[in-house]
Amino acid sequence: MTSTVKSSWSRTRHRGAAAVALAAAAALLAGCGSSEDEADDPLAGDKADGGTVVVGSNNFAESILLADIYGEALKAKGIEVTYKPNIGSRETTYGLLKNGSITVLPEYNGSLLAYLDPKAEQKSTESVNAAVKAKLDPKLTLLESAPAEDKDSVSINAETAKRHGLTAQSTLADLKDIAPGLVIGGSPEFQTRHQGLLGLEKEYGLKFKSFKALDAGGPLTQAALAKNTVQAADIFTTDPTITKEKFVVLQDPKNLFGFANVTPLVHKSGLSQEGVDTLNAVSAKLDTKTLLDLDSQVQLENKDPLDVAKSWLKSVGLD
Repeated sequence: MTSTVKSSWSRTRHRGAAAVALAAAAALLAGCGSSEDEADDPLAGDKADGGTVVVGSNNFAESILLADIYGEALKAKGIEVTYKPNIGSRETTYGLLKNGSITVLPEYNGSLLAYLDPKAEQKSTESVNAAVKAKLDPKLTLLESAPAEDKDSVSINAETAKRHGLTAQSTLADLKDIAPGLVIGGSPEFQTRHQGLLGLEKEYGLKFKSFKALDAGGPLTQAALAKNTVQAADIFTTDPTITKEKFVVLQDPKNLFGFANVTPLVHKSGLSQEGVDTLNAVSAKLDTKTLLDLDSQVQLENKDPLDVAKSWLKSVGLD
């Protein structure tokens, strides 16, 4: 199946959904290496000095955590690193990458492609990355993608999963016979988008009992699913609520929801081959389950993202 992403709405919505968690993460930055290393305005356009690698992040908690992972992995190789955390949206960070103000940024390949070319088809991680590279400013490049993805999903609550014998290995196709008895929730747009009810019916034959308009993967949707007001909902795959409420994310083998692999975006001249190899090694170790766990430590347990980053890098031999 070929999925065509019309816009970068998923990642934009995710930033809104993570606003509460971001507030907590922002408070932690006072004690975080990325904050201490960069006391200046993150929007400042000064370029890095000499061989210093500047690691930036967008304005949501997961991006800050990923930036700390990238930066500390580079530091472990003796590379000088400074941070520009919590900058803002892609519209801002892409420009700062182009002019060399930041060197490395955690990105999401499918969402970046949708930003660069809203009409581009997304058939596989490899084809998405090739399409991104073809559209990127020539001073920039994409490194290897991690298996980890943060994207829309249809998730079910623990009660529904137990009743119907569904697990994390179950797919959307496994809902076909039971969907007529389930209420599904999501943003109003989810009801009319291909990456929503229309695609679920076309690609998987799913026809739900009814649809409940809530918010975009945010607290209304999370609460409705937890309270069984809805039995299925559009939840982002690294949302810590999945862990807290024991939601079950159903697999999407036809890639209805596209691709959103965590991928380093870099300014070519600012990163050595050793730096490239280091970040590729990070990507090779990072899967969705791991990212969900790391996000949960930061957003549910209120751990310092820098400490979480260092601990994980040590656990996988990249410190």
